[in-house]
Amino acid sequence: MSFGTIIGIIVAALIVILGILLIIAYNNFVKMKNKIEEAFATMDVYLKKRWDLVPNLVNTVKGYAEHEKETFEKITSLRSKNYDSMSANEKVDANQQMSGFLGNLIATAEAYPLLKANENFMDLQKQLNLIESDIADSRKYYNGCVRQMNTAVESFPTNIIAGIFNFERYKMYEVDDAQERENVVVDFGTKEAPKGE
Repeated sequence: MSFGTIIGIIVAALIVILGILLIIAYNNFVKMKNKIEEAFATMDVYLKKRWDLVPNLVNTVKGYAEHEKETFEKITSLRSKNYDSMSANEKVDANQQMSGFLGNLIATAEAYPLLKANENFMDLQKQLNLIESDIADSRKYYNGCVRQMNTAVESFPTNIIAGIFNFERYKMYEVDDAQERENVVVDFGTKEAPKGE
């Protein structure tokens, strides 16, 4: 066998190996993308439930706290967007804002003992607690899937394959630390109403 033939065989073998590695890497990106979409679809069910629950909550609180107009207007403005037509990243952004507004709404409700005793409000609060818990659980799984994809998109040599096939980073669904500490438990029976109410 001549030297040129040996080199040709080696080059052909390297091309086959690189082709196999490329196919494996591409398929891994597809699996990660599908996993993210599945995780988001699960989380989105809970986000949509909360999105739909908010107007009832706002209307109940509004009857007791007319002067909290700014919070109500922000929530109404955010809710005026068509949730179903938003992209996944837009839904994440909108729900991050919604979490902040709900924190303000909950703080407002704390100041009204009659509101906290309202049966409709208590039922809505219970539903919100369950939904928030489901969102937190599904957010952890979604963010884990996103982290795996983002690591692959940024790491060498898979970043080359990601660039070739247009696999991009996904947005994490993050809640800021202060908001997380304040809003994990929505319990209206544990805090005292401000003095003078």
